[in-house]
Amino acid sequence: MPKSLDDIDLKILSEIQADGRITNVELAKRVGISPPPCLRRVRTLEEAGYIQGYRGLLDPRLLGFDVTVFASVHLSSQADADLKAFEDFVRKEPLVRECWMLSGEIDFILKCVAPDMATFQDFVGHLTAAPHVRNVRTSLVLQNSKYAAAVPLELRAAD
Repeated sequence: MPKSLDDIDLKILSEIQADGRITNVELAKRVGISPPPCLRRVRTLEEAGYIQGYRGLLDPRLLGFDVTVFASVHLSSQADADLKAFEDFVRKEPLVRECWMLSGEIDFILKCVAPDMATFQDFVGHLTAAPHVRNVRTSLVLQNSKYAAAVPLELRAAD
């Protein structure tokens, strides 16, 4: 059972979400408590699963990954074992950066990055040959108008 979050917990989460490299001393100052209880709260939030990890956000284009594509995948079977097998397949694919199971006509949507279209086309051939894949439809990203990896805590805090 998740712990109940108070205003200080929400402030801690907001600050960490904005800057995962913030020091405990600076975090404590920003949320209005001393460093030792701040560190205890952060550890409690980590243990409860509210904080899943810390990572840097990298620019894929600067690193040579110029192609971003969303692939809609429809499977021929929705049996649990077949869904799990597909999930296992995509977890091993480095071009697949996100995989979401959906309800409706499409079973999965994949966010993929590749250095070029030829590499992505090779991957699509591999993907369409995967077990139980009925069809794959791809959409090339032309532009990203919004990327908000953060959770909108300001809406949670308004409750």
